[in-house]
Order: sequence, then C-alpha cells, then structure tokens
Amino acid sequence: MLEKQIVVDLIETVENGCVQVRTCARIIEDGKQLSSTFHRHVVAPGDDYSAEDAKVQAICAAVHTPEVIAAYQTAVEASRQTLEIPA
Repeated sequence: MLEKQIVVDLIETVENGCVQVRTCARIIEDGKQLSSTFHRHVVAPGDDYSAEDAKVQAICAAVHTPEVIAAYQTAVEASRQTLEIPA
C-alpha cells in the first residue's frame, strides 16, 4: 500500500520573532519510507497564521506579541528605507 504523509517536522523561532517551518512530504510503502521532500516557509510577526498547523499556531501565539510585531515592522521599514525600496 502506497501512502503520502505530510508533517510539520521542524519549527524554529529566530531573534526577530520569525517562525521558520519545515514540512516533510513522505512516500511510504508497506511501512517503509521510499522518499521524502522538504518545504520551508516563514511566518513573520504580524502575518496571519490561522491556516498553519496547530503546533505552529501555538508557537506564533506565544512569540508574536504586540511588542515583537511592532519591532519587526519597524525593522522592515528601516530596511526598506536603507535599500530605498518603495512600500
């Protein structure tokens, strides 16, 4: 029997409050893993994380405080100004 499993296998938080998520897609046949591929994405402070895995939602709820969101937005704006990127 062939089965595809998709699991969040790694969640990291970084200094600026971003939550990095790695998802693993595994192909399983008769209980043995045949292959796996990985996908990574970032949930930045202030992003909507309501569609994320429950574990990711819980971490974002704890990490993305109003203070962290404000500091992240300030840093992003300062970076745009430094690079002269229009908003």
